[in-house]
Amino acid sequence: MKRLLIILLVPVVLLSSALGQQKKVLADDPSVASSLRLLEKWTASQVEYRNQPGISMGIVHDQDLIWSKGFGLSDLGAKTPATSETIYRIASITKLFTSTAIMQLRDSGKLRLDDPIVKYIPAFKIKRNFSDSPPITVQNLLTHTSGLPGEAAFPYWTDHVFPTMGDILKALPTQEMVFPTETKYRYSNLALALAGEVVASASGETYESYIQEHILKPLGMTDTSVNLSPDDRKRLATAYSRRLPDGTRRILPFTDSRGLTSAANMSSTVEDLARFISLQFGDEKAAGKQVLKRNTLREMHRVHWLFPSWKSGRGLGFSVRQFEGKTLVGHSGWVAGYQTQIGFIVEDKIGVIVLTNADDGSPNTYLEQAFKVTGPAILKAVAPAPKPSIPDPAWNAYLGLYTDPTFWDVEVMLLDGKLYLYNHDYPPEENAREALVELDPEGPHTFRMTGEDSSRDLVVFEMGPDGKVQRVKVGENYIFPKK
Repeated sequence: MKRLLIILLVPVVLLSSALGQQKKVLADDPSVASSLRLLEKWTASQVEYRNQPGISMGIVHDQDLIWSKGFGLSDLGAKTPATSETIYRIASITKLFTSTAIMQLRDSGKLRLDDPIVKYIPAFKIKRNFSDSPPITVQNLLTHTSGLPGEAAFPYWTDHVFPTMGDILKALPTQEMVFPTETKYRYSNLALALAGEVVASASGETYESYIQEHILKPLGMTDTSVNLSPDDRKRLATAYSRRLPDGTRRILPFTDSRGLTSAANMSSTVEDLARFISLQFGDEKAAGKQVLKRNTLREMHRVHWLFPSWKSGRGLGFSVRQFEGKTLVGHSGWVAGYQTQIGFIVEDKIGVIVLTNADDGSPNTYLEQAFKVTGPAILKAVAPAPKPSIPDPAWNAYLGLYTDPTFWDVEVMLLDGKLYLYNHDYPPEENAREALVELDPEGPHTFRMTGEDSSRDLVVFEMGPDGKVQRVKVGENYIFPKK
């Protein structure tokens, strides 16, 4: 028996080793590594310029978190650095876990998407001003086409005092539908709160227990929770308001969403959300960790409600939109002091996570740049195509940070086998690549600025007897190695 056990374990060990090696090779690919360096430089400059507290980011390719990094601080007072293991409130990204639970229950035969929600919530009653409106179904809750108002009948975003589900159901008869069902889109926290009740009713478990046992545990999301434990509260990034006119930020109170838990209460990390994104790319070979069938995942990612612009819509739980000629699927979140976002492109098997601890965190800005800067490099690295041309090894002597007498910083860096100047502009460019100027070799230590908007000036690296750069002539002026 022992011999058989050893024989069975060998393929598993080899597979694990191969996956780890694949991750390392992708992260070390010159094109990917240089694109990540550019993203880091740009992100750091944005965080500094915007005076943001903290931000944690991650990039996923298929089943691997290939890059993750924290910028700024998770707590300004204690000067605690933000990292990929910092816990953030993910707010409305919670809705994706609720939707995943609904689809699991659908696949197991415990509910149907076209079931009226009163089948699972008999106490559901609301004023109907539209006589021809069909019953609200489970699917209507996930696509925000229920016609329900956006919120329950309480001012919880004002006073941060959240009602229980009992309070919500008791107050529902005082509310009214805002549209007939299936006629218009209306984003609704109330709808997803009710979806959490459907999960509990159909499964026979509490919402928290169901999410923990059927999604978080199988995916290995050990730092993700529906309700934060006291120990995890210690790792939670401090929540900050937007930057006030005097430059300061207020610390915002912790909120327990209570009856709105299934719409907005979960907390997680970059490391854990990477596992959730990897789920979206997986297939039947992932065994226990594949908590939803591949076809069900694609059903969730597909547009079920299309906006009039034809540029975006809603899947089952997910937002879906056009981005750079491809379909970007994901969700954002915002709860007092936290703005967060995840997004992924299924055809490329690339996903991005951005978590911030400020009301003006602007995660979409970082998410889109991550795709634009690193996406092409990742696709090139994994494609069966020739590697980028190898740069001249002599160029390594030019790499580094330079400055001029006015303290304007410029970095010489390699990207995709080419030499570039990266300008540390203030304010920083909105698009990371707009800060790059390509250098085309023209002679010994001499390059010409090229590109659509370049000045075509010569850039001459003046070398010392020790083989190091003493200064660089850019046009008619000079920059010097930064000490």
